[in-house]
Formats: sequence, C-alpha cells, structure tokens
Amino acid sequence: MPKGHSKTPRERRSDESAAVERVFAGSPVGAGVAIGTAFRQDSRAAFNVREFAIPPTKVRSEQHRLLEAAAKATARLETLQTEAKQMGNAAGEELGYLIEAYQQMLSGSRLIRGVQRRIAADNINAEAAVLKEIGLMSEAFASMDDPYLAARVQDVREVGRRLVEALGTGASGLKARKSYPKNAIIIADELSPADTALLDPDQVIGLATMLGGVESHTAIVARSLGIPAVVAAADMMDGIANGDTVIVDGQSGQVIVSPTAETLKLYRQHRATFLKTQQSLKKLKTVPAVTLDGFAIKLQANVELPSEVESVLASGAEGIGLFRSEFMFMNRPDLPGEEEQFKALAGVVKSMAGRPVTVRTLDVGADKLGNLVGLKPGPNPALGLRAIRFSLSRRKLLMTQLSAILRASALGPIRILLPMVSIVEEVREVRRIIARIAARLLAKKVRLPNPLPPLGIMIEIPGAALSADALAAEADFFAIGTNDLTQYTLAIDRTDEQVAYLYNPLHPAVLRLIQFSAEAASAAGIPVSVCGEIAGDDRLTPLLLGFGITELSMAPASVPKVKKRILELNLAAITGRVRQITAESDPGRIRTLLDEIAPPESRA
Repeated sequence: MPKGHSKTPRERRSDESAAVERVFAGSPVGAGVAIGTAFRQDSRAAFNVREFAIPPTKVRSEQHRLLEAAAKATARLETLQTEAKQMGNAAGEELGYLIEAYQQMLSGSRLIRGVQRRIAADNINAEAAVLKEIGLMSEAFASMDDPYLAARVQDVREVGRRLVEALGTGASGLKARKSYPKNAIIIADELSPADTALLDPDQVIGLATMLGGVESHTAIVARSLGIPAVVAAADMMDGIANGDTVIVDGQSGQVIVSPTAETLKLYRQHRATFLKTQQSLKKLKTVPAVTLDGFAIKLQANVELPSEVESVLASGAEGIGLFRSEFMFMNRPDLPGEEEQFKALAGVVKSMAGRPVTVRTLDVGADKLGNLVGLKPGPNPALGLRAIRFSLSRRKLLMTQLSAILRASALGPIRILLPMVSIVEEVREVRRIIARIAARLLAKKVRLPNPLPPLGIMIEIPGAALSADALAAEADFFAIGTNDLTQYTLAIDRTDEQVAYLYNPLHPAVLRLIQFSAEAASAAGIPVSVCGEIAGDDRLTPLLLGFGITELSMAPASVPKVKKRILELNLAAITGRVRQITAESDPGRIRTLLDEIAPPESRA
C-alpha cells in the first residue's frame, strides 16, 4: 500500500456502539504492535497566530523582542537539557543532542537572522515573521534528495514553535514528562523529537503521526524507546477522537481505529506472538552465528548516532559494521573540528569495549554543505559532487576527519570506509593522505595503532561493482551498500512514488553485481560485507551466504532474527539452490525460490 494512503473505512461494526473500523496507512518506524486508547496532541495550535503590520519606527523594538524570545526559549531548553541528563538512557542522550542543535538554531543562526530581516522587509510582527521564515526553510529541507536531511524539517518547525511560544502566543508541546491514561497511544499531526524523548513507555505504548519520515529524529527516538510507531499516516487526525481504541502496527505501518472484535482478536495474537518471539530471540544474544555445517558468520550493526550503541550491545552484534559520521555535520552553522569529532568517535569506540567499529567518512555533498565550504550544488546531487568525491575536493575537511579517526583508533579496533568510490585512484589518494596524517601525528607523539586501520570501500554504484576485481587490489575490505546499488542500477529514486514500485533489490542485475563483488573480494582474499537493507531481511540471508558473504551489518533490532536464520541453515545444502536463483531473470520467481528454502510462515 502506498505510504500515507488512507484506506476506505471497512463496512464492519466494531461493537454495540456501531463505530466503523477505519484503517490509515503510513510508514512503520517501530517494530511491534500497540493496542490502547487514543490521546490526541495537535501541534498546529502552536502556529495559530495573527499577522499584523507594524510601523517602521517599531521595527527595531520588534527585532529586539525576537532576540529576547530566543533567549527565553534557550533558557527553557537548558532546563530540558538538565532533565535529559537525569533520564540516563539512550532517549535522554538523543534528546541532549537535539537540544544542542536547537540551541544553535536559536543563537544567531540563519533562522534568527532571516526572521529579523523579514520583520524589517515586510513590516510585520515577529510571530508572523517566524512562521514565514520557517515555512521557507521547511520547503528547502523537504525538497532535498537525502531522506535524512529532508527529515530535518521537523527540527526547523520545532524551533519555530518554541520561538512562537516564547513570544507569548501558541503552545510549544510538552514541557516535561506528563501523565497519560494507562496504555495511551499518542495521535499527533507531528511530534517533536524532544516531546518523543520525554514520553514514559510505562504510560505511552505507541504513537502515530500524520507527518514525519523514517529517517527523522522522532523515529529514531521512538525506536530507542521500543515504542511501536507509525509516521506519515495522512488525514489520520480527522478520523480519530480522544478515547478511541486504536491499534498501531509498527511492522506494517497501519493505524486501525475502532477495530472490530475480530480485528482485535487477530492483533492480540500478533502482539503475543511478537513478544514471545522477542523473548526467545534474546536468548540468542551470546550464541555464535554459526550455520549447521559449521560456517561462522559475523553479524554487526549499522549506527546513525552514538546513542544507538546501547542497542547494539543489547542485540548481541559483534561490532559496528557501518557507523555513519554525518550526524556530526548536520544541524549546525559550522563544520566540526578535529577535537569534537575525536571525542564523539572515542566515546563510541570505548563503549564498544574492544568490538570493531567501521567508520564511514562523510557521505553528503555540495548540496548539503556547499554553503559552508564555498561550493555550489550541481544540477543532479545524486550524480554529482558527493561522498568521497566531495571530501577529496575539500582536502582540509577530509584530513580533519581522518585525523580524528586515526586518533580514535588508538582506543580500539577501527576500520575506515569510503563511500561512493568509483575509481581506483580515489582509494590510492586517500591512502596517501592517511600516510601523511599518520606521520604528522606520530611526529607530535600522538599514539596510533600499528598497523594503521584497514581502509575499505563501499560498493554502491554499478561501476564499482563491475570493476571490483581492480578495486579489491587496492582496498582492505568491501562493504556492499545495496540501497544505493539498487537505485543506481535500476535508475530509480525510491522516494519518488511514481517509480518506487520498481525498486527491487532482487532484480537479477542487482544480484549479479552483488555476486560479482563478493567473488572479486574472495579472489583477492579480503573481507566483504553487506550493509544495506537486505542484510537485515532474514528471508534473504541464505542468498547472501550462498554468494560467499560472511559478514552482514544491519539495524540492531534485526540482528537476533538474522542470527536465528543462520543457525537453521546448512550452507552446503543451499549452494545449489542459490545457483538456480541467480540463473533466474524474473524477480518474482527469485523470491518464490527463496521462500522454498524455508517458507516465511515457518519462521514466525
């Protein structure tokens, strides 16, 4: 079902009150099922302000009122920061990062300067100027190709909401943990990450929003709290009232209102099965991921933020197979320095306590950071100056990041991963830069490991996959990024609803590129992992292992179920079946053959 599409209400009565069961479809961001009572929270009230003209003589005083409001909002955030530290969990840590970003946006940022200019240019009150400015900024963020950055629109709106409140009008969300009915499910048009982090899982068992994305901070916080959640459920607010019985299916992305007795029974069974499965999977935490015929598979986790390390350790992952470094560069008016990056990486490495951490260098481009480094975005950011191309075009930025990574590698095992590599010379040049940085650090008596961290590359464009044999001679390891590899191979933007149905990692072309890359790595004697979405799909595990891939990196929550799948497999027995699968040209037939290895229903 398309994301955000509202289904026609079923013509079934839920009970004697004759309420009609209604289903809204959105994007799933938190696994599990929640069945509870709707508690509405409409943040749109915060923007219910009046615009009025002010005389030119009052412009300066109105601008001063804005600055006072920014200071007041910052002070309130400091109070919230104290509460975040007292929470002592991953959600509290994530809230701390968000508050720091909000504070930066309130201190002489583009937003504040833009509002001040608009007050003077349009001769309007500060509240109206705030709304106009965040509207423009929200449009700019939402139009970005990168899902992570497009999701930052929520942060812009949240800061605007806090400014409006501080100016004396509107209401800006939750101020602290508050009481909710037992088994409450929050129903909101939009829920800020700060508000999400302050939810008490003992009271709030699920949430659903009309806006937001799977890459948003709110989604990340919901996952860290273990709350089933759905975002982007369009028109949902008009169909749910306080007190309605609601089901939030965090696995399928459905929000069901006033369910029938039959639906309730079905979802209670789903919930019981899910909880039972989760309990049984926890027992596998310390069990090695070894096939029935003795082949050991290394399971690692993908990490977006340092706050996720706790969930990595809880999942039983053997390390971090992909640590995205972009969080250090986002939501700020400047670039992070070497010391700041070192401290962030050092904290992660220490927390992993000897488990390996693979750090990917910056994977954004001129369309995201161009204003900070003096570059103009190209006409097609997805095919332009981004990832390692961007970093090599701005050597100081790359050298600062590599220096921080090398310093952190003295504290525990680290691997360096280069994104979007397309030619051998990119690998060679980065290796030369690392050698120069290491020599400089050693001359300053900075402790470094010997040998230096392995240097690997992402295989995520067809050109890299097809020249994997040449790249394997230069790289120390491969990490196959199947998300981008699929998009570039099939010329499909999976965020474009008009063509998203064509996005299929089981397309024969994609599978052959994965297989060729794995075979090239094997021939060169270097490790190869898969770190895209398919690594966490246990139905595809036999296929990846059949390609000779012995390392998989995925969301922490997926590690236990993939491990269970590995424990059930006899690798030698499925080799012939995998050959048959790769000879197929029909993706539907490929999926059928995969299911025949072990049907999904047998792995509840």
